[in-house]
Amino acid sequence: MKPIVVLISAGSEWRETCRILNPAEQQSSPLGEWFETTIAGRPLIFFRGGVGKISAAATTQHAIDRWQPQALINLGTCGGFAGRVNRLEVTLVEKTVVYDIIEQMSDADAAIARYTTTLDLSWLKDPLPTPVRRGVMVSADRDLIAGEVEELHRRYGAVVGDWESGAIAWVAARHGLRCLILRGVTDLVGPQGGEAYGWLETYHRNTALVMQTLLEALPAWLERLAELPVDKSRVDDV
Repeated sequence: MKPIVVLISAGSEWRETCRILNPAEQQSSPLGEWFETTIAGRPLIFFRGGVGKISAAATTQHAIDRWQPQALINLGTCGGFAGRVNRLEVTLVEKTVVYDIIEQMSDADAAIARYTTTLDLSWLKDPLPTPVRRGVMVSADRDLIAGEVEELHRRYGAVVGDWESGAIAWVAARHGLRCLILRGVTDLVGPQGGEAYGWLETYHRNTALVMQTLLEALPAWLERLAELPVDKSRVDDV
């Protein structure tokens, strides 16, 4: 049975994952630590993917080349748009938009569209294994900026943002590989600012809660990934 690779991005997320699962041994690679385990009878590789699009893209490709997984799962945290999502709420990502692309020579919208990925989640029939919000994730190599969240919502329909989902989804789609992204909101950002900005302990505290929730729910999601056909994720061309 081919393994499923679970990508964990931020250091805080990885520390909580290791605390909860308590792996017997961690191994190292040029791109990050990893360990093997079995959950719900399925072989899993947990791989620390690193923060930001560069690390996320590189480690996603490395995981595909090394383990040829049946599927990729990304578990982690995200920031939420104040007034539009609840703290600790989990988003099942249906679409990712890499929005920090600035194109001034031609069509800026077309440039962003090239790295916009829609994931085919038609295999996830209702009722879903655990309570989640389906939605769009905006990704950038920066935290959400308070003055931009309303425009991001208006333009893309997003209510959450992170640093890595866009790169992970894009690489997985290029390989036709099924990709499941579940991210929990650790902090809210609105016109008045971000509640964790300058208060890192808020992020760490809520990361522990989010990762506990996601890892407890993981067996139920793994059941849905059993014996599925080839992924039909695609990259938008609009």
